[in-house]
Amino acid sequence: MQQYVIRGGNPLVGEVEIGGAKNAALAALAAAVMSDEAVTIENLPDVNDINVLLEALDDVGAGVDRIDAHTVKLDGSTISSLTVDYESIKKIRASYYLLGALLGKYKRAQVALPGGCAIGSRPIDLHIKGLRALGAQVDISYGMVSVEAKELTGAHIYMDKVSVGATINIMMAASMAAGKTVIENAAKEPHVVDVANLLNSMGAQIRGAGTDVIRINGVNSLHSTTYSIIPDQIEAGTFMFAAAATKGDIMVKNVIPKHLEATSAKLIEIGCEVEEFDDAVRVVASKPLKNTSVTTLPYPGYPTDMQPQISVVLGIAQGTSVITESIFENRFKYVDELARMGAEIKVEGNIAIINGVEKYTGARVSAPDLRAGAALVIAGLAAEGITVVDDIHFILRGYEKFDEKLRNLGARIEQASSEGDVTKKMIKVS
Repeated sequence: MQQYVIRGGNPLVGEVEIGGAKNAALAALAAAVMSDEAVTIENLPDVNDINVLLEALDDVGAGVDRIDAHTVKLDGSTISSLTVDYESIKKIRASYYLLGALLGKYKRAQVALPGGCAIGSRPIDLHIKGLRALGAQVDISYGMVSVEAKELTGAHIYMDKVSVGATINIMMAASMAAGKTVIENAAKEPHVVDVANLLNSMGAQIRGAGTDVIRINGVNSLHSTTYSIIPDQIEAGTFMFAAAATKGDIMVKNVIPKHLEATSAKLIEIGCEVEEFDDAVRVVASKPLKNTSVTTLPYPGYPTDMQPQISVVLGIAQGTSVITESIFENRFKYVDELARMGAEIKVEGNIAIINGVEKYTGARVSAPDLRAGAALVIAGLAAEGITVVDDIHFILRGYEKFDEKLRNLGARIEQASSEGDVTKKMIKVS
């Protein structure tokens, strides 16, 4: 078991460089093996989810050349197996992207049902509906999803609700289907656009990504390319809220400010100063924080992946705030942990009512999932005393060198590798 040991109370000040977007990179890696020529992906985040997917691609025979921590060259011509088993992929949700990628290229695939964070029901029914519309037969049994088609044919597909994963999966399969595909009520998230841009640079014909209607003309084959992943808007937002919680001043670099507009708007509402540059955002929290209301929505609305982080900040803001979670029903599992640090939060269904307190106090808490784990770290940085965050394997899934980046901003945070090591780290951060 690994932990973070944190001594709170230091304002975070300085600059932080944001890495590539994990969610875009996972889909991009799956898309890359749809070509029988080498595809180089740059600006990969060096995090556990990426490494697990690369191992899975290696297991099915794809050529995986890790040029450096943030660059990989993939060769899909050597794939020898179309079965991605549970052991290869059980730790991450993005396994389902291999369904659309392998189905598009080989017209069949078998992938274990995905794992990942337990933040609520994330059924793959929309994925299945879309792949069936393209002509695939789908079977789910023994924990595996099997898809097969003699031929994929373009179709008009209406998404019953906005789904990033299903939009990307259908888009990948349709890019190598015969004829035209139209996806209506498509997800507009930046990583949908990023994957479409990658596929287009490989020779696909996709128009409309970033709008709610995506049009695809299928092609017979895809070719080599070199592509750089967009910056991670959730990592960026996490540091922006860390500035707010600690009364800090952080320049968040290597970002696309447009992708952060919903986050920036809420920070301004609660009393922070947000200054935008071409590829950076500066957050200054020099005034008392105020309450607000937040509803999570698909992009360009407020992202569900930023809900725990703003909740932590509102927990020490003046007044009563209301958070409505409209995406995942189990996204408030961190509330009990935050209560151990002094937060006053009441959850009723998908709504959290937050009464701001003067301060958090250090406690032993456990990360229930990736984003909530990062939020608890923020709480620890803002708290009086020492906080120990357990189960940080969730955080390591999606944040590269998280503790190192925080230390460079003035945080007193250390990673412990065992229970015995926790005591040593407590002395170090004191």
